[in-house]
Amino acid sequence: MTRKMTSKLRLWARHLRDSENGNATIQFVIMFPLFLTLFLSSFEFGILMLRQTFLERSVDSVVRDLRLGQLPNPTHETIRTEICNRAPILPDCMETLLVELRVVSTVTWTPLATDVVCKDKSIDINVTPPDPSFVNVGNANEMVLVRACAVFQPIFPTTKLGISLKRTDLGGYALVANSAFVNEPRG
Repeated sequence: MTRKMTSKLRLWARHLRDSENGNATIQFVIMFPLFLTLFLSSFEFGILMLRQTFLERSVDSVVRDLRLGQLPNPTHETIRTEICNRAPILPDCMETLLVELRVVSTVTWTPLATDVVCKDKSIDINVTPPDPSFVNVGNANEMVLVRACAVFQPIFPTTKLGISLKRTDLGGYALVANSAFVNEPRG
């Protein structure tokens, strides 16, 4: 009886080995995570690029208004508000955006520092902006450098792109937009 069961078991094992049932399932199980990762990373990259484009466009638009004098007596808060109003796709813009403005010395031509200052959510930006601080927007014929930095959380942090994004100390990834302008002479 044991011999008969062993031969049936061997026959069944051979049949199972030679069967092609489930072949498509195995291919699906192997390929689906790759396609899903590709799709989610593409979506994440698209959102990242859309946010970057909106941030740059809104900063350029606000800088244009500053240059033309259409924002009388601008403050850090009014500039941030204007940038956020012009970039509706940026989530929690007023809580995550920091704007630096600095007049360039025509003697030294010192650029903005290479280390980008982004908002620390524990600091109330309306009271004490981090150094380098917001300064006036300059006088006539002075060049002003502008940098806006906003921090965002990845939508899919476990995808390849979400994992590879360089994180700030705040836990998200930073998007930075730079611009410059020369104040028009008043007169």
